[in-house]
Amino acid sequence: MPEQTVIAWDCETVPDLAAAARMLDLGMATEADVRQALGEGFPKHPLHKIVCIGALVANRQPEGWRVDALGAPHIGERPEAKLISDFVDRIGQLRPQLITFNGHNFDLPVLRYRAMVNRISAAGLQVRQYFHRYTDDALDLCDVLGSYVPGGKVKLDEVSKILGLTGKPEGVDGSRVEEMVQAGQIEEVARYCETDVFNTFRVWLVYELFRGAITGEQLAWSEAQILEFVANRKAANPHLCAAVGIAKGGDMPRGGSCDGTGRADF
Repeated sequence: MPEQTVIAWDCETVPDLAAAARMLDLGMATEADVRQALGEGFPKHPLHKIVCIGALVANRQPEGWRVDALGAPHIGERPEAKLISDFVDRIGQLRPQLITFNGHNFDLPVLRYRAMVNRISAAGLQVRQYFHRYTDDALDLCDVLGSYVPGGKVKLDEVSKILGLTGKPEGVDGSRVEEMVQAGQIEEVARYCETDVFNTFRVWLVYELFRGAITGEQLAWSEAQILEFVANRKAANPHLCAAVGIAKGGDMPRGGSCDGTGRADF
């Protein structure tokens, strides 16, 4: 039976300095000393504290795919443990196909480790074989489009632009998340994360067309519905407005402009 519900998702992280201090036996060292000892390289998966989880929920319709929710809850709103448990519970309720870009290499293992660090029962992640890399229960577009060959991988920003989509917001990428969180810019991190899952979903739609799961007409309907969703429900995110070609104060479907503050949190 074709999938009826999908969740495209992504998480943003910063180093967990308390966990790093335990691992490195640094005792009562300051955070600055722990960060220096951890080094500038990419931390091990368990040391990535989740600060934001972005998710887009879409449901199949006869005409195509309809976006029903898009949001990126963050640690400015709730602690990491609550971010994880709420997300996992929603997965358990919906039993969706999960869509990521590099999720099998990063997001899924980090989610599992951080659930364990926070002592969270993540039964929602057991409703389907999400951790089996070669099933479609959790589809990693980075893996699939690169034919599971490391040298064949392309970045989300690159493939988005190649397909004629907007890609990542200018001047913002995952390497800046730690700096932005320290500067109190967690809301901007959340807006960036929303844009990442939005782009992941749009790339997935084109992939669905490629494999014959939807028609050109259904892709066009889905894209039109995406524009309407952003205009009417996510106008507070200027990155999303730019992604669908809506200028601030510009023409919108069914009226309105990208000056609004509507939210559609996951």
